[in-house]
Amino acid sequence: MQLLILVLFTYIIKDYFAEINSAYVYDPFGCGKALEVIDGVAIYVVLVIFLATLIRSVFGFGEALVAVPLLALWIPVRTAAPLAVSISVMVALIIVIQDWQHVEFRSAGGLLASTIVGIPLGVLLLTYGNRRVVTAGLGLVILAFALHALLRRRVHELQAGNLPWLLGCGFCAGILGGAFGMNGPPLAIYGAMRRWSAHRFRATLQGYFLPASALGSGGYFFAGLWRSEVTRYFLLSVPCALVAILLGGFLNRRLRADAFVRYVYAGLVVVGVVLLLQAARL
Repeated sequence: MQLLILVLFTYIIKDYFAEINSAYVYDPFGCGKALEVIDGVAIYVVLVIFLATLIRSVFGFGEALVAVPLLALWIPVRTAAPLAVSISVMVALIIVIQDWQHVEFRSAGGLLASTIVGIPLGVLLLTYGNRRVVTAGLGLVILAFALHALLRRRVHELQAGNLPWLLGCGFCAGILGGAFGMNGPPLAIYGAMRRWSAHRFRATLQGYFLPASALGSGGYFFAGLWRSEVTRYFLLSVPCALVAILLGGFLNRRLRADAFVRYVYAGLVVVGVVLLLQAARL
């Protein structure tokens, strides 16, 4: 299925690549060096998108730690953020189409609904709160929870009907998303405590990210942030992103449930450390 989608996407966008290449090969003003820089940046962007998409495809989350921070080293954040969100929409859409039967739509819907409620609070924290204190606090909470889960032999397992945890994790995801653009950690905590298989974990989180990222992408478009640079980098990144989805799905299906949960908590440890480092730099 993934191979079929890869071939289909590549066929659809081949004409766009021909147009892009012709536009950038022509150099009437002798700007060869500038074009070399553009080409180098484009290669860097594609590599970052490949890495971020691979992480997302294997674990279902985590690309937020890679995509925008690394992209922003070479391209403006006003370009990097819409690009990352547009890739997120594509990744989620492909995985949901392929693995829709593994998506827990009820859980994804509950998480999304409570996320929408939490986003305004996150925006308020970003606008009026002490960013260093908030970032450090969130980092400590995520780090402490993940270490606790890794060090204990068995973590409490949530049942499907546990609404307080479902809505609470979604609400916290909204706060994190509004303040930092990082929804993933609370969702990962919920999925890990539900003891979902790697396949179900990945699929259900994409069921959440698809509408959430689509709303974010629409917001960038109406805010006038979707520019020609975003379109160009997106089209250049699509083939490598599709390969990363294919490879990530292959790896995801070979992860045992118990090992996958430990990988998720290890990833949350990284998230907590990164937040603490960011707080120290503020």
